[in-house]
Amino acid sequence: MSYEPPTPPANLPAEIVNTLNELTSEQLREIATYAEHKEREARLEESADEESVEERPDDLPDDVPGKATITIKEINDNRYYYWQWREGENVRSRYKGPVSPDE
Repeated sequence: MSYEPPTPPANLPAEIVNTLNELTSEQLREIATYAEHKEREARLEESADEESVEERPDDLPDDVPGKATITIKEINDNRYYYWQWREGENVRSRYKGPVSPDE
C-alpha cells in the first residue's frame, strides 16, 4: 500500500494553499490547534443557542430553575413527581404532584 499525501480542499484559494505549503510542520501543528479551538468554540456556541431555544415548561414553578428534571419518588407505596435540580454540590427537589395510576 502506497502513501498518498492528502490534497488541499478544493474550496481553498490558491494563495492560502501556497502559504500552507511554505510553512514548517510546527507552524502547521499550531494552525491545527487553532482550528480545533475555533471548531470547539463554534460547537459550544451552537449548543448554547439550542439550550436557549428550549422553552420553559408551563407547569414549572417560578422558584424552580429551567434545568430541573422531573423525578418520581416512592414514599409508603405511593408515587410522587418532584422537580429536581443541582445547586453546586447539593441536589434540590420540589414537590410537583402525585403520579396517576395509569403511569
